[in-house]
Amino acid sequence: MPADRAGALDRAAKRAVDVALSAVGLTLLLPAWGLLALAIKLEDGGPVFFAQERWGEGKRRIRVRKFRSMTVHGGDRAVQAVAEDRRITRVGRLMRATALDESPQLLNIVRGEMSFVGPRVLPINEIQARDRDAALPDDAIPGFDLRCAVPPGLTGLAQLYAPRDVPRRTKFRYDGLYVRRRSVWLDLRLIALSIVVSLTGQWQRRGRNNR
Repeated sequence: MPADRAGALDRAAKRAVDVALSAVGLTLLLPAWGLLALAIKLEDGGPVFFAQERWGEGKRRIRVRKFRSMTVHGGDRAVQAVAEDRRITRVGRLMRATALDESPQLLNIVRGEMSFVGPRVLPINEIQARDRDAALPDDAIPGFDLRCAVPPGLTGLAQLYAPRDVPRRTKFRYDGLYVRRRSVWLDLRLIALSIVVSLTGQWQRRGRNNR
């Protein structure tokens, strides 16, 4: 089979998986969304959602919404959260452990702006906790162009295996590895592992999910 046709079939299969799983996810999670919204409001009375511009495919900027997991102004600056971050609310800690705060991104997947699996949907020039290149913009970090060659993902190699506070150079290497080896079968394996991590509330143990 010609390479371009095989590539087209892979893209079509990936999109079919995205649409099908998004439909299932939205159906199952809609009742939980109401409870999360109520819990967020009861904790501090602030807005339910947090919206932010992030990098999409081809370096396009897309708008992503999450359930707010930080204090009202805690997410105003693009500064990466760290362990025991005081900006994270009590409800936020529960959501982050299970990745429920990210679940509104299912709507981005439906719109075709994201995929279930891909590089992390990166905040624009996010300041990393331990990054010697913190002053550099994202597009000056090696590997940025490659990671932007595909749609960002709700989960992926970097999300599952890279510790949260590693430098962007390291995260981009994980992203590059995914881009070079991506396939529907790899996506399905990463999705299955992500479901297990979510159900066991282990997302805050990033970098240890493979143990």
